[in-house]
Amino acid sequence: MKLASSMELVTRLFLPAVGLLIWVQAALPATSTAWESASGAEFLKGKMSGLELTADGVLRPGLAIKSAAIIDQPVLWTAAAGPNGATYVGTGHRGKVYRIDANGTVTAIWTAAQPEVFALCVDAKGTVYAASSPRGSVYRLEGTKAVELFHPDAKYIWALLPAPQGGLYVATGDEGKIYYVDASGKSELYYETAQQNVTVLALGLGGQLYAGSEPNGLLFEITAKGKGTILFDSPLPEIHGVAVGKDGTVYASALGGSLSTRSATQAAAANANAAPVVASSPTVITVSEGAGQVGGTPAQVSDLRKDTSGTSVTSSVTPVASGGAAQVADLTGVEKSAIYRIGSDRTVDTLRSSKEENVYDLMLNGDRVLFTTDQQGRIYALEPDRKVTLLAELGDSEAIRLLDRNGGFLVAQSTPAKLVLLDPTASATGSSFESPVHDCTTISRWGHIAWRSDGSSITFRTRTGNTARPDGTWSAWSDSLRGATEALIPSPNARFIQWRAEWSPSSSGNSELSGVTVSYLPQNTAPVIRSISVSAVAGTNVTKAANASSSTSNAYTVTVTDTGDAPSASTSSTASQSVSRGSMTQTQVTWQAEDADGDKLMYSLYFRGEGETQWKLIRSQMFENSLLLDPDVLADGRYWFRVVASDSPSNAKPYARQTELVSPPVVIDNTPPLLKAGAPQRHDDQIEIDLDAEDATSALRRCEYSLDAGPWQPIEAADGVTDSPKEKFELRVDKVKAGEHLVVFRVYDAAGNAGLLRVVIH
Repeated sequence: MKLASSMELVTRLFLPAVGLLIWVQAALPATSTAWESASGAEFLKGKMSGLELTADGVLRPGLAIKSAAIIDQPVLWTAAAGPNGATYVGTGHRGKVYRIDANGTVTAIWTAAQPEVFALCVDAKGTVYAASSPRGSVYRLEGTKAVELFHPDAKYIWALLPAPQGGLYVATGDEGKIYYVDASGKSELYYETAQQNVTVLALGLGGQLYAGSEPNGLLFEITAKGKGTILFDSPLPEIHGVAVGKDGTVYASALGGSLSTRSATQAAAANANAAPVVASSPTVITVSEGAGQVGGTPAQVSDLRKDTSGTSVTSSVTPVASGGAAQVADLTGVEKSAIYRIGSDRTVDTLRSSKEENVYDLMLNGDRVLFTTDQQGRIYALEPDRKVTLLAELGDSEAIRLLDRNGGFLVAQSTPAKLVLLDPTASATGSSFESPVHDCTTISRWGHIAWRSDGSSITFRTRTGNTARPDGTWSAWSDSLRGATEALIPSPNARFIQWRAEWSPSSSGNSELSGVTVSYLPQNTAPVIRSISVSAVAGTNVTKAANASSSTSNAYTVTVTDTGDAPSASTSSTASQSVSRGSMTQTQVTWQAEDADGDKLMYSLYFRGEGETQWKLIRSQMFENSLLLDPDVLADGRYWFRVVASDSPSNAKPYARQTELVSPPVVIDNTPPLLKAGAPQRHDDQIEIDLDAEDATSALRRCEYSLDAGPWQPIEAADGVTDSPKEKFELRVDKVKAGEHLVVFRVYDAAGNAGLLRVVIH
């Protein structure tokens, strides 16, 4: 219905509740419900300690931290295993190399003139080599001294690898060259890739050299000086890790994102034409050639390999080796990493790809491929059947390198920089899993925590609070909850809950947890009635229907809401509403209500007239949100309507809640105004008629007249504004010819009722 411009008596109030409405859409019904963790994806959201997560979503004891050496440096770039259990690490942004002994002692053994040490290696004799960047050199470390062995004409040195014939292979960047350096420091250009950077080196079983590159993601197989072929052309821009199996199978990891366009591999190898470059991250990393710093983390070391000009690089612009214009592709939302297997027949199989995690290092462990990632410092095992097992989760920093150590593993981490020893026997001290925090959306009553496990050596604890992150306001962890399959949750009622599973130190390695369910009853939220609308339903009165389009409308809507906010409608508002008869045959009461829990609502409608003290029930147990009333059942006057909403259909009686809203006064006006005209007066060609109009219920809104069935012409009240239940009107019409004339007056009240009066002038 169209709201009439004359409805000043209507009060329309609105409640701005955008934020609340968004929360309501995400809410759950206030009935007993459950939070279930029963898949690998769910368990990955929590925190593991001393556990592994199988591809089938089972938690069980696994590798645990046996020792950890903290290295007081901003970042860690690389690590290499040395003799006698020692490990060497290269760090940034202060260009330091450290030795970590088997007992965990950390010793700084060298500081480079440049800020970064990206490459380290230890040869079969235990000699340690390190390379500094940018514009640095390769050094042989002798105790705490360093002897410069080779200074390439290159901006970066990305990798060092002991050669089988003695000496070193040196991988460089901004021109993608590989050098061979013998023990005396004599060097020669061994292979030129026509790529921008050579990122990783590995030896094959026959002494061949494998080299990964960037930005075209090419893996080279080099059999002799100047002789090589492209073994694999990756769809990702950087080959970051390479491992060679005992059967000659080559495994490679790639980073960066799929290239939308790329020049052919053969063309790139034949000449240094412009190669497309991938912008895999908006992070900006800056390398200063002097004593400057590198901004960023080791996670973005691949971005550092994309610079050839100036003293800074960004991940969005990368010149190619030839200096030609690079093509930049924005690859947001595509693969971040992948692992490939290249068989002896050069067939390529993609073993794994991810849009969430960067794969940093590869290591073969029997028939499994182990790899590290940036997400929560995770170490995975890729099984022969391609199932992936999460072996460990270090949680606080990226896992950069993975080294074998006497049945366990050394993990070099960055930001913060540290070296962690993982050992399967360390889990004897106990393992645990801490779930993510679960939001029940409202204060909840707790039921049982139930679990699926293969033994009784796993116990549980819970804690609760009303903040999204556990803090000092949360309850303490509960005492251990024991039972065969479930236990009652003792933590206080709250909105958020978290559980913790603990494996006892004496538990066997076969103790497995495959699912946990937390049952709870959210607090029932009372329904909210947003508004009550009283509207008139148009009937078949032709006269008033025609009038509705040319004057004040007989079809209008009256709205009241539960707040006192100002209306947004263009009409003005007062404390009352009017509902007329005339062209209206019924009065419709409509209300808008909602329930934050999604409960089904039941309504009751009451009314009360002016001067009355008790509410009278019109209808109860309604599920509709509107009701039609015959206006004749309510005589002219002022009335209030009351709506009561209850969520009892969806809740047990003790927990059901209800709310109510009362409308402002609604004026029921079925009677038209009474009109009385004075004796008409004629003065030459002018006629004068005085008219008195009065309505018993509502204010007058419009007066008009018609002369001799002519068009209706408005008349304003004598006091200038037609706005009172009783008004006087003075009609003055000039140039009226002599003879008999008919004047008809029509006066409307606020409800749209029209009073008519005819006056004949002789």
